[in-house]
Amino acid sequence: MSRWRPPAPRSSPHITPQGYAALDTELSGLWIRRADVTRHLAAAAAEGDRSENAEYIYRKKELREIDRRIRYLQKRLPGLKVVREPPADRGKVYFGAWVTLLDESDREVEYRIVGADEFDPDRRWISLDSPVARALLGKALDDEVKVQTPAGEQYYEIVKIRYEAG
Repeated sequence: MSRWRPPAPRSSPHITPQGYAALDTELSGLWIRRADVTRHLAAAAAEGDRSENAEYIYRKKELREIDRRIRYLQKRLPGLKVVREPPADRGKVYFGAWVTLLDESDREVEYRIVGADEFDPDRRWISLDSPVARALLGKALDDEVKVQTPAGEQYYEIVKIRYEAG
């Protein structure tokens, strides 16, 4: 039996200016952290037998993770499209929108549609590639939206759409 899996679908290249700045800042910070980890790694390597040196093994793993993230960000950042302006038609749901939904039990929930690299469930920021966001795109106020979830179909009504920072 093979372990090969098809590659994950490419995520959307759209990002907010704040999201791009955060990724750029992360990349700069990783280079600084990498230099520090490299210094500690060299000191641990100088202690002798590397096979039983926990500090050396830990720093090698840490360096590998930092390098992996740096490679990802260096490939990802040039291909991102920063969306600075809201759409001309603010009456429909597009990238960057704050959307207030009413679910079947009359409970309101609000989401912001952002890029795949900046989604944050705690802030109610959902990825443009998520099932909820894909179902909402292009819809207008008072439209009913059906979203397929693992728990089954969910129905929402769009009660508010706004475009602003935050």
